[in-house]
Amino acid sequence: MSGRQHRETEIARRIRARGLAVGRALAEIAEEIHDVCGAQFGTTRIKAHRLSNGIALADVIEQVRALFERDGKPVPGIGETLLSAYESGMKRPGPEYLHYLCSVYRVEPPALGFDGPCICGHGHVIASVPGGGEPQQDRPDTSLVEREIPAPAKGGHHCADGGEEDENVLRRTLLTLLAGTTASKVAGLDSEVLAAMENLRRRMDVTMVTATVSPAMLDQWEQSTTGFGRQYMNAPPLRLLCDVMLEFSAVRKALEHRQPVDVQERLCRMAAQLAGLSGMIMIDLGDHRLARSFFRTGRTAADETGDRALRAWVTAREALVPLYYGDPREALTLAKKSRDMAGHTPCAARTMAPVVEARALAMLAGTNGSRHEVVEQAKRALHRARAAFQQMNASDQADAAFGYTERQLYFYQGDVLVKLGQTTEADLILEQALGKYSGEDLLDQTLIRFDRARCRLIEGDAEGAIHMGREAIEHVAAEYRTELILRPAYDLIRDIQAEAGESPKLTEFRDLLRPATLAAPVSGQDV
Repeated sequence: MSGRQHRETEIARRIRARGLAVGRALAEIAEEIHDVCGAQFGTTRIKAHRLSNGIALADVIEQVRALFERDGKPVPGIGETLLSAYESGMKRPGPEYLHYLCSVYRVEPPALGFDGPCICGHGHVIASVPGGGEPQQDRPDTSLVEREIPAPAKGGHHCADGGEEDENVLRRTLLTLLAGTTASKVAGLDSEVLAAMENLRRRMDVTMVTATVSPAMLDQWEQSTTGFGRQYMNAPPLRLLCDVMLEFSAVRKALEHRQPVDVQERLCRMAAQLAGLSGMIMIDLGDHRLARSFFRTGRTAADETGDRALRAWVTAREALVPLYYGDPREALTLAKKSRDMAGHTPCAARTMAPVVEARALAMLAGTNGSRHEVVEQAKRALHRARAAFQQMNASDQADAAFGYTERQLYFYQGDVLVKLGQTTEADLILEQALGKYSGEDLLDQTLIRFDRARCRLIEGDAEGAIHMGREAIEHVAAEYRTELILRPAYDLIRDIQAEAGESPKLTEFRDLLRPATLAAPVSGQDV
């Protein structure tokens, strides 16, 4: 032990002794150790908890192994080197190891310095047993497989790739879907699938750094990425996401090696597009936390390309997360940031960003005292979007995922006008938008129909709103009805009930939605 480590241990030992003498809880002692030793020695929270327990690395490892054995699981490969890497901040525990470390210390992940709830879904902090006995350790049902995220070693090299098992999780899910298993039967895999996707995304984060990739392989990956963008609107999202993530992992492996500048740029471009597309699908699936993470990875990759248009596209797409699941003001800020990034470059973001601005402003119009000014700002944003669309090239105007289409422009212009209460103009534009769709993008058409139903409600025609709402949902099979699709339906039902009260037809409309809530969220909605 070095002199520095010895001083750290001595100070922690004194804090522990004083704390135990006055009856303080171990978690409180750990907080004091972290406060005192963290400033002097950089002691992490997870290490502070071990020091507060007065045990060595080997003791923690034996406890973790005992818990694995208790739960009937194979002996884990955790050792002193790995645990030391956790305590130094060089690595983050995977979901399963984090759960068992929380079980050992009887605290939640944030107390150990890690974000998010534990995979077990309930607390580890157990109250003392009456009479002074030891608290009983919780025994949650956990089934996730540990997947360690390799930290970069000195010189930019990485530990051996640990993503193979994550890829296998996605392949198994994809095979299950291809075999025709219904979404509801796949729902049990959600936690494992999401953990695999998060691990692959993190590996891309730490990789961004020489075996060359052949031009033919680059062309194939770029064609696949473009193809995924075309499928986004119509393919079942979970199946598409598995395909996207497998390609994402292949690109990451190529990025592990330093490539020629032009190859590196093409790989980073694909990484940004695939991460952004994954974020878009996560919005559809209702997981806004993971959507933000993917967009963050997309920004990192886009920054490596120096392409203003690509960076602006990722940011504009990210703005949809707070637009749907957060604060419209944040969406407005991100949209303006995207617009500034795009500058005068003719690109999709120059059209998309002002559309998001207009939608956010329309949502704020009802809460803002200066409604007239907000309405005017929204209309000016739509005018900028129409002008920018005319400057886009034809390929971007035909690409609904990585570009922006005319039908999208009409759709969201009508959506803004609905939110502003200008129903006559909104209904006309939404009708024009429907005319620009053919057999593709059925789910977008469904959302347009919901907007038109809302126009009927605003005009006082509750029965017409119910009829159009039913018609909208009946066009979409149950396995495609995601939270993003169901939300406007339930909002419409709530507002109809508030305006006109309950009715047999409204009850029938509500009952029509109920079976969809049993299925895992799946959508291809154009956001």
